[in-house]
Amino acid sequence: MTDALKRLSDEGVAIWLDDLSRQRITSGNLAELIDQQHVVGVTTNPSIFQKAISEGHGYDQQLGDLAAREVTVEEAIRMITTADVRDAADILRPVFDATGGQDGRVSIEVDPRLAHNTRATTAEARQLAWLVDRPNTLIKIPATRAGIPAITETIGLGISVNVTLIFSLERYREVMDAYLAGLEKAKAAGLDLSKIHSVASFFVSRVDSEIDKRLDGIGTDEAKALKGKAALANARLAYQAYEEVFSSDRWAALDKANANKQRPLWASTGVKDPAYKDTLYVEDLVAPGTVNTMPEATLEATGDHGRISGNTIAGTYEQARAELDAVEKLGISYDDVVQLLEDEGVDKFEASWNDLLKSTEAELKRLAPSEG
Repeated sequence: MTDALKRLSDEGVAIWLDDLSRQRITSGNLAELIDQQHVVGVTTNPSIFQKAISEGHGYDQQLGDLAAREVTVEEAIRMITTADVRDAADILRPVFDATGGQDGRVSIEVDPRLAHNTRATTAEARQLAWLVDRPNTLIKIPATRAGIPAITETIGLGISVNVTLIFSLERYREVMDAYLAGLEKAKAAGLDLSKIHSVASFFVSRVDSEIDKRLDGIGTDEAKALKGKAALANARLAYQAYEEVFSSDRWAALDKANANKQRPLWASTGVKDPAYKDTLYVEDLVAPGTVNTMPEATLEATGDHGRISGNTIAGTYEQARAELDAVEKLGISYDDVVQLLEDEGVDKFEASWNDLLKSTEAELKRLAPSEG
């Protein structure tokens, strides 16, 4: 192992693990990653839980108890996932305390089927925060049109939020605006702003996957030269937007009230194209005040052969804008791409949730007590 993960951390990038399972908790693996690999947070999503519950027998005891009580499948899922998040939050609590609440956090997502319902999303966020009952939890809310006002309402209640599925620069600005509006509501309600935290999960690799596919369809040398550039350009311009918003007069007023900045979080940082270096979306998105949540394979690759050479976002904005403009000039609509990715993202999480319902139902039936 190199000391690349330490260097990344020293550059101001918080390293979070994009995975969680009962086995990872009970085996001591999560504690080991915190102790040895500079991991200071965990993110989850419906796909991660679906995989965890459907593999192995780590959940048999709890599933058996739930089956004996004849709970609904949805209640079983909530009991299982919140138990994992609670236990992971306890393991990360020393990090939370040492960083003043900045890190040491575990994210859990609202039911993705509620992604287009503001009121239901807000209600579910409040319920999840109550169920997990740990100060170092982040409730994940998708950055859909209905999700934006839900972010404001949830932050206004004093609940910390991880905004997920952000693909477009315009939507990201709406997310930051929603966060500031939520802080203003919380301040008006007399809440302690220093206790409210948020990250904005800006998705990276999926942008390249979709745009590269369209560039391949064009097939010219000019198009091929732009492959693998759009996702980094998009993320770097997001960081520029972050710098602008969190140096504004509006932010200054909240800063005086001890509010915390909403950090950009680079999500979907495992490369999808094997032609690209497996540490691409780590090495080229280094900047202070950011989070990079990595699948374990990307974490291991960075630790093994990552090359961290200081801030790789500063000074890139002009080039990033030129690269996105060049893609647009070839007839690839940025707005069309990011809307498609948002829609697909919600659909994928909803499909994973439905798979989770099916596999959990099957496990409950398998472990149900026999008659008599």
